[in-house]
Amino acid sequence: MPTISMFPLGSVLFPAMPLALQVFEERYLKMMGTVLDAEESEFGVVLIERGSEVGGGDQRFDIGTTAQVLQVEAPDGPLQVVARGGRRFRVTNWVEEEPFPQAEVEFLDVFDSGDVPGEELVLTENAVRETLEYLATLDLTLPWPTDIELATDPVEKAWQLAGISPLGTLDHQDLLMLESPGELVEKTRVVVAKALETFKNSRESDQ
Repeated sequence: MPTISMFPLGSVLFPAMPLALQVFEERYLKMMGTVLDAEESEFGVVLIERGSEVGGGDQRFDIGTTAQVLQVEAPDGPLQVVARGGRRFRVTNWVEEEPFPQAEVEFLDVFDSGDVPGEELVLTENAVRETLEYLATLDLTLPWPTDIELATDPVEKAWQLAGISPLGTLDHQDLLMLESPGELVEKTRVVVAKALETFKNSRESDQ
């Protein structure tokens, strides 16, 4: 099984989603040096289940996503890294923590575009954008604009809809772990619809 460098985070990285990192901890600066010297320049991202991003000693989920490095800048201060989500994997064994985390992984099957339910994908996109638009009316700071442009590839769009959905990290992790594109599209729509209902009920109770 392949061994890859790992960067545990407090957020979920989905395939086809961007990732911006500020790297300042010494061990992850060393990791980035190793990653950039490699042919594929990628590392793994997993969600921290308990603990902190800084200092180690955290507990982590075993399903994650590779991150392909696209750009690196080294201004005065933390290293600025821009990457993009790639393949999903399952950690089978954590092999090193020093000088930086590394794990043996098995890559999960890539979803087939032909298996994405087209009509459901449209409904899911509508639900996600409706929720973002509603939150925008509350003058909240959103990480994604309501009119964000998504991929034309059905699989990439399905992952991106999950990624921009205004959900908690555990909900995002649940979506990342699904085993088919049909489940992904349906579950994203259902969870986002419930979130929208919760937001509206909460606003009504505050008035």
